[in-house]
Amino acid sequence: MSEIKHNSRPAAGSQAWKLHKTVVMVGMMGAGKTAVGRALAARLGVPFLDSDAEIESAANMTIPEIFARDGEPFFRKKESQVIRRLLDEERGILSTGGGAFLSAENRRMISERGVAVWLRADLNVLWNRVRHKDTRPLLRTPDPHATLRALYEARVPVYAEADLTVDSDSETTIERMVDRVLAALETRPDVLERN
Repeated sequence: MSEIKHNSRPAAGSQAWKLHKTVVMVGMMGAGKTAVGRALAARLGVPFLDSDAEIESAANMTIPEIFARDGEPFFRKKESQVIRRLLDEERGILSTGGGAFLSAENRRMISERGVAVWLRADLNVLWNRVRHKDTRPLLRTPDPHATLRALYEARVPVYAEADLTVDSDSETTIERMVDRVLAALETRPDVLERN
């Protein structure tokens, strides 16, 4: 998991936008939620928050270790608690784990306190990004590609409930993805407006 950096802000005067609500990055593992979220936070001059990193820090364990020791239901309960706290404490860019948005309670919290941005990527893009990583506990199966496909097919209809959708592909740089997310956010002046 990537490390979390609170309040990492660019130099004064570089902030051209005002953020009114926390932007919550949702989508499948490998969609780019952390990389794009971190770059978006830097561009906006707001804190970058990562629910998985917060959970790991609080538990002093990795996500795979938590899954192995306590199971997925325990993890999902802690995940909801962390998301609620992060939404309440600080306005910024929040990257969530791939399963976080599946919870109706989490979707409700996010819609009440923030805005959900789905980074939509097709299955081949996701597979190419995650197939060589061993940090994905849900893919520790005899056929990880089939597992990813099943997760993808089950989750896409739920992700489609996000407030905004931004397409992620293998050809687009992180900076271009940030441009795409900003363009989507600018359609929501209740969330983001230019100074």
